[in-house]
Amino acid sequence: MKNNTVIAAVAAFILTVTPGWALTAERWWERAANVLSGSDDSPVAGEFDTAEIAEAFKQALRIGSDEVVSRLGGIDGFNADPAVRIPLPGELDRVKSMLASVGMSGVFDDLELRLNRAAEAATPIARDLFVESIAEMTFEDVMAIYRGPNDSATRYFQEKMSPSLASGMAPIVEESLSEVGAAQVLEQILDRYQALPFAPDVDFDLTNYVVDEGMNGIFFYLAREEAAIRENPVRQTTDLLKKVFGAN
Repeated sequence: MKNNTVIAAVAAFILTVTPGWALTAERWWERAANVLSGSDDSPVAGEFDTAEIAEAFKQALRIGSDEVVSRLGGIDGFNADPAVRIPLPGELDRVKSMLASVGMSGVFDDLELRLNRAAEAATPIARDLFVESIAEMTFEDVMAIYRGPNDSATRYFQEKMSPSLASGMAPIVEESLSEVGAAQVLEQILDRYQALPFAPDVDFDLTNYVVDEGMNGIFFYLAREEAAIRENPVRQTTDLLKKVFGAN
C-alpha cells in the first residue's frame, strides 16, 4: 500500500502543475525529463528519487498497454473498428472480382469476419509481453523515451516485442482460423476460382497475414495511447492511475 501511495504521489507530481494554471503537454513532458535527469531543482522534485519517478512512468505504460489489449482482444475488437479491421489479403482482390459474378460475394465477407475473429483471439497474448518489456526497461530506456520522438515508446515496444509477439500469435491464429472455419472457406473459394479458365495462381500465407495485420492494429492503438499521455497527461494518465491506485 505504501509503494502504491508513493507511486501515485510521484505520478501526481509529474502530472500536476504550479497552482492556478495547467502545464501544456510539451512543458509537462519536458519537466518530467528534467526531473529524471536531475536538472529540475524544485523543492517538490527533491522529495522523490529518479527511480520512483521512472517507476510511475512505467506504471502508466502498463495501464495504457493493457487498455490496448483489452480493446482489441474482445469480440469485435478488430472486426467492428474501421481503423484496424483486417481486410482480405490483396491477393484475393482478383479472385473476389472474378467470383462475384457467380454469386460468391457473401463468402468473401464471411472469410473477412473470420480473419478478424482470429486476430481478436490472439491479441491477449500481448498483455504479458508488454508487462515483460516494461519490467525490463532501464532508466536509460525511460529517459530515451521521454527525450525521443512522439512515438518513441511505441517504437521501443515494437523493437522489443515484435519477434516474440509474432511467434506467440501465430499458433493461436492458426488454430483460430481452423476453429472458425476460415481455412475451409478459403479452400472453397480457391477451388471455385481455380476452376475458372485462365485463372492466375494465387499464393499467400493466411496465418502470417493475420498475424502481421493484428500486430499492426496493436501498435496502432499503442501509439494512440502514447499520444494521449503526451498531449493530455492530466486527463488521460490521471484517469488511468485512478483505476489502479484509487487516487482521488
